[in-house]
Amino acid sequence: QVQLVESGGGLVRSGGSLRLSCKASGSIFYVDDMGWYRQAPGNQRELVAVITSDGNTKYADSVKGRFTISRDRPENTVYLQMNSLSPEDTAVYYCNAEIATMTHRAKGYWGQGTQVTVSS
Repeated sequence: QVQLVESGGGLVRSGGSLRLSCKASGSIFYVDDMGWYRQAPGNQRELVAVITSDGNTKYADSVKGRFTISRDRPENTVYLQMNSLSPEDTAVYYCNAEIATMTHRAKGYWGQGTQVTVSS
């Protein structure tokens, strides 16, 4: 069984910063891509950023230059540094990871979500 546990969300003023963390644990054999998605009320879940096992990154246009995704491979942890936050970034942020376990081939797992609220 695999779990993704997120932390670091909260309330911040416009222009501020937050750092999200997500740690994968369980019977992990291999972690491939790790990423962050977000879902604002009334909107579909959207990709924010993804980082491959090789360290290549991809960002949504709306966060380029403000957000940075990184990972600690030995710790199976992914981070999202969010700077210059605006109210439009308010959403529930979800961690996602492609993980192969000791008994199953790789599939996507989701964290429980962490709320990020940016006040104007």
